[in-house]
Amino acid sequence: MTDLAPKYDPHEVETGRYQAWFDQDLFKPSGDKTAHPYSIVIPPPNVTGKLHLGHAWDTAIQDTLIRFKRMQGYDTLYLPGMDHAGIATQAKVEAKLRKQGKDRHQMGREAFVKQVWDWKDEYANIIKSQWAKMGLSLDYSRERFTLDEGLSKAVKRVFVQLYNEGLIYRGEYIINWDPQLQTALSDIEVIHQDDKGAFYHIKYPFADGSGFVEIATTRPETMFGDTAVAVAHGDERYKDLVGKELILPIVGRKIPIIEDQHVDPEFGTGLVKITPAHDPNDFAVGNRHNLERINVMNDDGTMNEQAGKYQGMDRFACREALVKDLKEQGYLIQIKPIVHSVGHSERSGVQVEPRLSTQWFVKMKPLAEKVLANQKTANKVNFVPERFEQTLEHWMEDVHDWVISRQLWWGHRIPAWYNKKTGEMYVGEEAPHDIENWDQDTDVLDTWFSSALWPFSTMGWPDTTATDFNRYFPTNALVTGYDIIFFWVSRMIFQSLHFTHERPFKDVVLHGLIRDEQGRKMSKSLGNGVDPMDVVDEYGADALRWFLLNGTAPGQDTRYNPKKLSAAWNFINKIWNAARFVIMNLPESAQPAHMPDTKQFDLADSWIFAQLNHTVSEVIRLFDEYKFGEAGRKLYNFIWNDFCDWYIEVSKVALNSNDAQLKTRKQDNLIWILDQILRLLHPIMPFVTEKLWLSMPHEGKSIMIAPYPEFHAEFVNDKAQHDMAFLIEIIKAVRNIRMEVNAPLSSPIDIMIQLEDANNEKILADNAEYVKNFLHPKELTIATEIVAPKLAKTAVVSGAQIFIPLADLVNVDDEIKRMEKEEKDLRAEVERATKKLGNEGFVAHAPAAVIDKEKAKLADYENQLASVQQRIQDLKKSE
Repeated sequence: MTDLAPKYDPHEVETGRYQAWFDQDLFKPSGDKTAHPYSIVIPPPNVTGKLHLGHAWDTAIQDTLIRFKRMQGYDTLYLPGMDHAGIATQAKVEAKLRKQGKDRHQMGREAFVKQVWDWKDEYANIIKSQWAKMGLSLDYSRERFTLDEGLSKAVKRVFVQLYNEGLIYRGEYIINWDPQLQTALSDIEVIHQDDKGAFYHIKYPFADGSGFVEIATTRPETMFGDTAVAVAHGDERYKDLVGKELILPIVGRKIPIIEDQHVDPEFGTGLVKITPAHDPNDFAVGNRHNLERINVMNDDGTMNEQAGKYQGMDRFACREALVKDLKEQGYLIQIKPIVHSVGHSERSGVQVEPRLSTQWFVKMKPLAEKVLANQKTANKVNFVPERFEQTLEHWMEDVHDWVISRQLWWGHRIPAWYNKKTGEMYVGEEAPHDIENWDQDTDVLDTWFSSALWPFSTMGWPDTTATDFNRYFPTNALVTGYDIIFFWVSRMIFQSLHFTHERPFKDVVLHGLIRDEQGRKMSKSLGNGVDPMDVVDEYGADALRWFLLNGTAPGQDTRYNPKKLSAAWNFINKIWNAARFVIMNLPESAQPAHMPDTKQFDLADSWIFAQLNHTVSEVIRLFDEYKFGEAGRKLYNFIWNDFCDWYIEVSKVALNSNDAQLKTRKQDNLIWILDQILRLLHPIMPFVTEKLWLSMPHEGKSIMIAPYPEFHAEFVNDKAQHDMAFLIEIIKAVRNIRMEVNAPLSSPIDIMIQLEDANNEKILADNAEYVKNFLHPKELTIATEIVAPKLAKTAVVSGAQIFIPLADLVNVDDEIKRMEKEEKDLRAEVERATKKLGNEGFVAHAPAAVIDKEKAKLADYENQLASVQQRIQDLKKSE
């Protein structure tokens, strides 16, 4: 046994503990092939920077599940790894280089990529140090990175197979373009926000000089790419105009007026300019009418040669100059200011430019149909909370082809080569044998393409004979935020179903966002972000983990609250003090905790073991249902209220007695319960539970691999729970009266307890020593018939009335007022219960047990009310 400091110090407890676990190889799977496997792959954090509180929330839940299942005897694998995060990491490194006056294009691809690898190594080490501080029991021997050799092999296999199946294709389409990073973006990498803009109303003259039509646009700089003006089919206003030609202002080029289903005759003027290379709807119109596609911008958002004298100008500078010229030349009719939703790049923040581009795409419909079909089977992916399954299904039902190519240098190069002489394209896992005659595609794949393979590529796939793949895939649970269902969860599901014919994980456990105390999303711009490592330094990892797991229900956002973290530290300190008390009261020869003999139990023993048993059963159920907040409340109530506030206090009577056998039994019970509490808590609070467990008599090298508590039928004792609850209610009532009249426990007072039946009288008689110890009476009267004193402080509990003669301490009028308030409260409860039982709908649909419970409550309230009313009458007579 180890001496414990008087106060819990997380730094002393946590320092060196993680390394000790690591050195003992406790994070690796057990290797027991007879045990059920249980696996979680960590959602790989981006190597863009340090982990934030959202990551801490993710991993706290994951590690709790792994530690819980490990202790339950499962063969657990918690696999670590990180994501190269192509566009995000490249953006970070480019920003760093810009501050140094460097440019990646000047450096060249090879030198730039080396810089990114250096960045990756730096932040990977930081992330691993953060994992250690959080206590994550990760098997580092299996650590993976999305750009490592094994995962690169998987990426190539998937790309080539999808290409050969016709599910990957290369084509020219309108995509979202980031002019700053100069790369394509998928739809879900675009954030829409309200921007100030305008409708520019412009004259488009008829080629025959007979007048003009009025066109409204929010992007006049794209007019250089106009190839038609469209009207709706059957629009009576313009039916005579269809087929006529217009002169494109400034440019002077002729364009036709066409009819198309795309045009909404009720919107604006009912005439729409068609720019096939800069708008997805116009692209479709152009295809239907065989219109030319004219791209008017360069990759960096400047205007190209199609813009004439505006060539080289930034797109927004061009807009300003063009509008000025349109006005001077008489083409501008009016400008109407508006606020409209505009897409911005998630990574760079710049306004996205829809533009025509040749890119690689995944044909999503066949893959989405597989997901939707699978969700109707027993092999479906289960969402927790269930409502988020609809988010997946809605996205799959309205899915668009996925643009997977990125014009970046950091990432998986697309495995396609072009013959230098013939232009022939070759797609394959290996480069052409005559590589000198071929150029590889310069683009890289979207980060999510490799991340989508994470659950199985990390297990050794495409080698389907790989040991880990066969044992630990599919994984058991994915824990992540609800905000990346589109980005990642959905893609893992369709890729896994397509390539392994299995769901990637059984359950998806979704949590919300961590907001600040005011409910705002944490962000750099608001300066309200919190570094989880700062929290660990102040409160300890166990307090942070407890806060994160008890913060909210699944799928709900939570607010960061230092007061709750302080409360978490306080709870751990309470556990620490309780453990210290138990350990200090053990003999030197104390043995490890062992199952107690229930035949030797007194009431308090039977009660605490029944309460423990119920807690064990509930915590296991709630952990398996991912209801960590509810499990935490069960643990808190049992540990703080039942064990610390009552059982330890009750046990002091035996520990201070001269009965050696009684003392030993109580010591054995205390150490057993403490042992079980530490095991129950270990998955959430790994550090302090390990410290305390190793400080008491124990078997084994770590609580990590000690069996988790189990339900024991022999501990079930409803009578003990009822009787002890009655005893506690009596003690609380007397203590409350003492507080009200300022009579401390050190001052003996007369106490009279009138009981409704002989059973309650026997409970108090059998436990008279506890009653006297907790109530400290001068004279104690316990009976079923008592003549109440004229002036007394009174309390009514279920099954008893308590009178404390207080002639010298209380005012009769004040006591009557207090009792009248209690009468009012009890009347309200009686009315509520009566109304509920009188509700035909409730009685018809509620389970019989619920109705019986409500009837019992009503009877109890009515008895208490009658007692209070009688007492009020007696007090009034005494005046």
